[in-house]
Amino acid sequence: MGRRRASYAAIDRLKRLRQRPAAVVAPRIGLALGGGFARGIAHVGILRTLERHGIPLHCITGVSAGSIVAAAYASGAQADDIARVASSMRFRDVARWSLGRMGVMGSERMKRFLEGLLKTYRFEEMPLPLGVVATDLCTGEPVSFRDTGDVFVPIRASCSYPGLFRPVHAGDRLLVDGAMSVEIPALLARELGATHVVSVWLPPPPCRRPPADVFQVIRRCFQIMQGRSESGWRRESDLVIIPDLKAIEWNGFDAGPELLKAGEEAALAAVPAIQSWFSGPVLGATTVRERFA
Repeated sequence: MGRRRASYAAIDRLKRLRQRPAAVVAPRIGLALGGGFARGIAHVGILRTLERHGIPLHCITGVSAGSIVAAAYASGAQADDIARVASSMRFRDVARWSLGRMGVMGSERMKRFLEGLLKTYRFEEMPLPLGVVATDLCTGEPVSFRDTGDVFVPIRASCSYPGLFRPVHAGDRLLVDGAMSVEIPALLARELGATHVVSVWLPPPPCRRPPADVFQVIRRCFQIMQGRSESGWRRESDLVIIPDLKAIEWNGFDAGPELLKAGEEAALAAVPAIQSWFSGPVLGATTVRERFA
């Protein structure tokens, strides 16, 4: 009889366990930032809005201009502090005319700029996991930086727009702009442990007239190429935020306040969808897809 009662008790406990609601696992949000040079200031507006609504990030990744903003935030800088620096930033802060066979500008000044912006300079010391993508100029493959080492060379490489900046040497590799191979590093955010990836795409300004110089030709070719490869990063994204940047050009540093506002407004529209992830069981990456234009 004693064994039978014990058996019944065990069955009752099992039933009660099955009847309990499944525990809700907090989503781990990864923010993936694309390129855009001066237009990357819009990324800071997005971070501002996420901060104000108490939305935590598990990790942050970036290419090109997005890598600068991502590294600053991952290092512990607050969005408002980054916004102040970004609004006063000028092209000469990160670049110097230096005509050469592989580019007309050097990016050595970017190291000094980053030293003033970042709170720490090594991947392993970042309070928030950080990922940066550059492109191997020989193989055309993306090169991800994420675990160890200083961030200066990876960021300089990720920002090395072909034809404008000289490529950057990293070991035996010659690296250029990360957006050449990965427009938005959504997959890298998943590799860093994100269950939900928010990608930020800065659409190029409209092409209203044919390019007038070699840099405009290169930029337009870049835009065409990236438009053909959107499906990859969109497939890894749960939500895509698209700030309305109107016709602000790639070098529009004087439009800082407008870019910040565009980022804030786009992120604000996305906040309800992001907050909904915290109110129920974690959903798979293929089940929640929303776009805010």
